[in-house]
Parts: sequence; C-alpha cells; structure tokens
Amino acid sequence: MAIKFQYNKTSLQQLEKQLKVRVRTLPIIKNKESALRMEVKRCKTEAAGLEERLEKQIQAYEAMFALWNEFDASLIKVSDVHLGIKKIAGVRVPLLENVDFDICTYSLFNSPKWYSDGIHLLKGLAQTAIEREFMLAKLNLLEHARKKTTQKVNLFEKVQIPGYQDALRKIKRFMEDEENLSKSSQKILKSIQEKRKEAEA
Repeated sequence: MAIKFQYNKTSLQQLEKQLKVRVRTLPIIKNKESALRMEVKRCKTEAAGLEERLEKQIQAYEAMFALWNEFDASLIKVSDVHLGIKKIAGVRVPLLENVDFDICTYSLFNSPKWYSDGIHLLKGLAQTAIEREFMLAKLNLLEHARKKTTQKVNLFEKVQIPGYQDALRKIKRFMEDEENLSKSSQKILKSIQEKRKEAEA
C-alpha cells in the first residue's frame, strides 16, 4: 500500500497524526486478537466435548434400537429455543439460554414402561444437538472475527506503520536537503556580494 504524501510541513503533520493513531491502536487490536484466539480455543474444546456427549447419547439410543419401532415419535417435539446475545471481545455471538419441549400426554397404563426413559433420552439428545449447533455457530463467528483482527494487526504492523515511518523519513530528508541548499546558496550569495564590495573598494 503506497502512502500518498507531499514534501511539505502540512503533509508531514498529517502523516505524524496518522502514525500516532495507528501506533496507539495497535496494542488494543493485539489484545482483542489474543482474547479472540483464547475464546476460539475454548469454543473448540467445548464443541469437541459436546460432539463426544452427542456420540454417547446416540450410542445409548442405538442400544434400544429394537424398541424404537414401538415408540411414538410425535410424543415429544421442540417447541421453542430461547436465544440470548453475548459480546466477546466486541463480537456479538448467539447464546443458547433454554430449549422448551412439548411432551404430549400418553397413557402410563397402555404404553410400555420404557416410554418415559425414551422421552428423557430423546430430550437429552435434542438438547445436546441444539447446544452443539449453537457452539459451532459461535465458533464460526469468533473464528471469522479473529481472522479479520489478525489481518488488521498485520496490516498495521507490517504495512501501514512502516509505510508512514518511511514517508516521514523521506519528507524530513527532503526538507533538510532543501534547508541545506538554501543555506549554501545564501553563503554563496553573501561571498559574491563581499567580493563585489572588495572590488569596488
């Protein structure tokens, strides 16, 4: 990224201002990036834990597979999922607060004894699956925000700050050279005038 500038004091002051802003902002962005990195790591661990839990629940479900043909699946369904929003390092992520289930009434005398266990098992399975989906959505949002923040850190650290410093150095050198040339020309002019005065005298 080429920084546009002119060889004058106004441009020098503007570039110095821009550089100060970036130097001041860089530690804040770095802190945000490290916070997001830690949160992403924590989310990955939680997602893996939920995946494992879901796998165990599915295995428990499969252990009773022969009985599930008798089970009436319409007895239980998810009626509502309550959401919240949490800010993590400035990133808004969905938060699963609660899952409501509708459990239809069934005859305890006419239904098999294991129906209540079956409902409990399906409820746990659905709850874990929904939690896992939310964790993955949260992970995707945080991962995206972390990538963007890392890009910004790299842009500031490796491109913009060195670019501004280089531009400032060029302007200062140019202005110093101009000042030196001006002084030299004044000295030459002064010595010429002195020689003229000596010649006239």
